[in-house]
Amino acid sequence: MGERLSSARVRAFVGRDEELGRFAEALAGDPQAPFAFYVCGPGGIGKSTLLRHLADRARAAGRLLVELDGRFVSRDPADFERAAGPFLDVPGTVLFVDSFEHCQWLEGWLWHHLLPRAADDTLVVLAGRRAPQPQWTADPAWSRLLHVTELEPFSEEQARSLLVAAQIRPELRDRVLRFAGGNPLALSLAAAAGSEGCGREEIWAPTADVLRTLLAGLIGEVPTAAHRRALEVAAQAHSTSEELLAAVLPEEDAHLLFSWLRDLPFMESTHRGLHPHDAARETLAADLRWRAPNAFEAMRRRLADEYLRILREAPEERVWTVTDELFYLFREGATLARLRSWSREDEVHDRPLHPDDIDALLRMTEETEGAASAELVRYWTRRQPQAFSVYRLVSTGRIVAFTARLALPSPPDPQDLATDPVVAAAWLYTEATEPVSPGEHIGVSRFSIYPEQYQVPSRVIDLSSSRAQAEAARARGRAYGFAVYRDAETWAERVRGTLTDTGARPRVGEYTYGLFGVDWRQVPVESWLLRFISTTADEPVRSAPSPVSRTAFDQAVREALAHWRDAGAFAACALMRTRLAADFADPVGELRALLRQAVDDLARDPRGVRAREALAAGYFSGAPTQEAAARRLSLPYGTYRRHLRQGLDLLSEALWQQELHDPR
Repeated sequence: MGERLSSARVRAFVGRDEELGRFAEALAGDPQAPFAFYVCGPGGIGKSTLLRHLADRARAAGRLLVELDGRFVSRDPADFERAAGPFLDVPGTVLFVDSFEHCQWLEGWLWHHLLPRAADDTLVVLAGRRAPQPQWTADPAWSRLLHVTELEPFSEEQARSLLVAAQIRPELRDRVLRFAGGNPLALSLAAAAGSEGCGREEIWAPTADVLRTLLAGLIGEVPTAAHRRALEVAAQAHSTSEELLAAVLPEEDAHLLFSWLRDLPFMESTHRGLHPHDAARETLAADLRWRAPNAFEAMRRRLADEYLRILREAPEERVWTVTDELFYLFREGATLARLRSWSREDEVHDRPLHPDDIDALLRMTEETEGAASAELVRYWTRRQPQAFSVYRLVSTGRIVAFTARLALPSPPDPQDLATDPVVAAAWLYTEATEPVSPGEHIGVSRFSIYPEQYQVPSRVIDLSSSRAQAEAARARGRAYGFAVYRDAETWAERVRGTLTDTGARPRVGEYTYGLFGVDWRQVPVESWLLRFISTTADEPVRSAPSPVSRTAFDQAVREALAHWRDAGAFAACALMRTRLAADFADPVGELRALLRQAVDDLARDPRGVRAREALAAGYFSGAPTQEAAARRLSLPYGTYRRHLRQGLDLLSEALWQQELHDPR
């Protein structure tokens, strides 16, 4: 089968004669041939196709291949080195790295540390959207060993050859050429669509509009609504596995849908699952958002719910991948835009604290926050060394930053409070608002020291925040989470709507710090994360403001449910003072009916069936305790609690939308 696939690719391959010739010389062992090939160009220009063709040639020549995809390369260079192991140990190995722009931060490390240790007669081929840094092409040592090619669109002759090979009818070829120009992706999509997909009269430049038209012709009539929902998953998820499809489309045949997606010509397969070609993904996502905005948003929420479930239950090694995939869903959100840098320049990776790192950490702290803060770092490295993450540049291994995420149990250690004014301020705030019970604890992101980008959005803060949020989702008994920033006024604006400014301004040495927090007992982590990541700049205009905050509203819903069976207590609950209850002739009776109907409505969505059952058993059935409600549903208590939390989140969101837009 591999030989048949290779033969088919050879027959369909067009152009790139210079690149093929130089690579053939290298395979043949020509001493004047390059050792490293670097292919660059925009999305859809044919880089991946060329790499697959070169890989087929290397395989036919009897070479061992190592094929990596930059989209799924770890931040840790040691992981890359392990994956590329044969390239360092087995003579004649050819290393291919596609989508190199997604791990461009490895470039300096590759030239300096990995490639010079290659085994005899090896070759390396890199492909990415960005050209290599100019120092490598200008370096006398590398200039004769490195061959850089910037791919260009096909000539008219080459484009016509591709359409002939695809058996596009002669009378349609000129029309397709006017549609696609020399863009290889557009031509390939047109060829995959066949003659039936090329009947339109419009003439477009090879832009996203071309791809949108070609995708419509390529997909044609989607077989069923389930297939369309599978496309909605693939258009938004960073990568789509059969397990992910089964989780977000539980009522469908995930195996059948995954097989169908896999056969689509613009889908690529990786070890994590399927993903559309970059240009195809953006076109497909934009088309879905325009054509079915409600379905687009509903699918995004389903994916987010699944990622949050995995975040709680996944093995430790999957946690950071899941947080990245969750944030990828909402990368256009206004809140994320305020808080995350989205830059991959100076890429860093984190490692646990090693005793040899402490001197560097103390120097960085004294440089940015002074000697008093450095002494506190020394204190906490002794007390909680596991709380520290040390960040190194991938390219050189140099330590550039560190963070510390402390976990502090209740009751607090008096020595901790006496030593660190910031930790003391956090505990004082908890005592003044909602004390932490024995057995619970608080989390404090106590230090974030990056001298070159001190407390501004950066990759260090991105990664540290992801880890803090993942820890909060997975922790048991966490009562509060706190973040500490020196520029309190600036960060108060950045964290607006996600963290509460406690008003505390503890002083350490010559500096004061702002303390921002969230009470995880009042706001479930899942609900907070969704609110944090899904706020967009283009939110619909609200019909009227609510007299209460969202946090107070969520608490009011819980209070109303708790007093459901006591009409007197229900009449005094905070939900009676919201817009929902305005102008009711019978406020208590009608609000109770509205609340009960909202719970029943949850079952309209398959995700909400169990949530509706948990709410009804816990609040409407007369069960005296939650344990009794769990027994009534024949569920383990932990499972019941999970369904109940989800039900409260879904109910609060549904009622909040009514509060803002349509109280009746």
